[in-house]
Formats: sequence, structure tokens, C-alpha cells
Amino acid sequence: MELVSTPRVRLLRDLATEIAHDHGRGRVIVAVDGVERSGKTAFADDLGAVFAERGHAVFRASLEFFHRSRAEQDAFGPDTPERYYGYGFDYSLLRRVLIGPFRLSGSTGFVTRAFDPARDARMVPKWETGPADAVLIVDGRFANRPELRDLWDYSILLDAEPAEGVAGAPDRRYLSIANPRSAASAIVDNHEPSAPRRLLADAS
Repeated sequence: MELVSTPRVRLLRDLATEIAHDHGRGRVIVAVDGVERSGKTAFADDLGAVFAERGHAVFRASLEFFHRSRAEQDAFGPDTPERYYGYGFDYSLLRRVLIGPFRLSGSTGFVTRAFDPARDARMVPKWETGPADAVLIVDGRFANRPELRDLWDYSILLDAEPAEGVAGAPDRRYLSIANPRSAASAIVDNHEPSAPRRLLADAS
């Protein structure tokens, strides 16, 4: 179904065109990075809708569903922003049940949700398969940290300021030590969600 052409949809179509031009065949993985409450999940959902509009097979995932349990995090010391940034997510699980199997294509199954953060518990895996040509869009905090950059064919960073106080401390740490702007394929100002705009990599 064709989407209504709005400034947001036009930007998303431009991004989808760029991604398809550079990675037009096979399995493609796109990350949507951003601090807490930057609108990354909605942006990723809408990007997926644009790809679907063009007939692409689209799968969605979020790093929120690849957290470590609170008990597992406690093994790494006191609850601090540094601990959350360093050990809040289970990237080994992400690679094992989602990224690796998705890359294999064929009949290999993959899991887009592995952990329920609200229940602080592993989820019963729901294995999915897809065609040889498919797009996986993954949104989440810290997506452009160095140890994850090799997972993405293309990454979008939503330009936003972290929250004040303790809530935004992990994001401030991430921005200061990982420099995600240097790794992102595209940087988007999403402060006005109805009319996001693309920024140059060195723009503030």
C-alpha cells in the first residue's frame, strides 16, 4: 500500500533508496541508533513501512529485547551508568539467535525477540524465516558502539540530547567514548518527528 507523502515519508524514502542502491540484493541489516526517547523505534517502524511499500520483505527487532537480566548485570558490580552501558545488553545472544542466522539466509531460523525487559525474563523463542532478499531493521541505544558496527550494512543515528541526570548518564557515556556520529551512515535530526531532516556528519 502506498504511503501518504509527507516530509517524514519523503526523507524515509530517500534513505531507503540509498540503502537499496548500495545493498540491493541479499540480506541487509539496518540499525537505527539514538538515545533514550529519541524516537528511534517509531523511526525504524516507519522506515520498515517504506521498504514494505516497495515490496521488500521486512523484519523488525529492537535491542531492548536483548537485555541481560538484572541478576546477570549484578554480577558485574553495582548498578551504575557505566555498568549499564558496559553490560546491560547481551550482544552474544543478539549475534547468536538473530544476526548470524539472518545472515545465513535460506531456511535458517532467527529470533527477533529474546528477552522481555518488563518481566526480566527470557522469552520463549519464536523462530522466523524469510526470503533470500530481505531487510532487517534493528533499533536501539548504543547501536554504533565499536563492537556492534560490523553487524550493520547501514546505520542511522537520530541526533538528540540525552536526558538530564541519571537517566541520561549511559547515553552521555556512549556519546563521549564511542563517537557514534563518526560511524553512522546517516545522521537525522528528529526533534520534529513530522519533518525530520538529514544532517551532515560534522553538523552539530
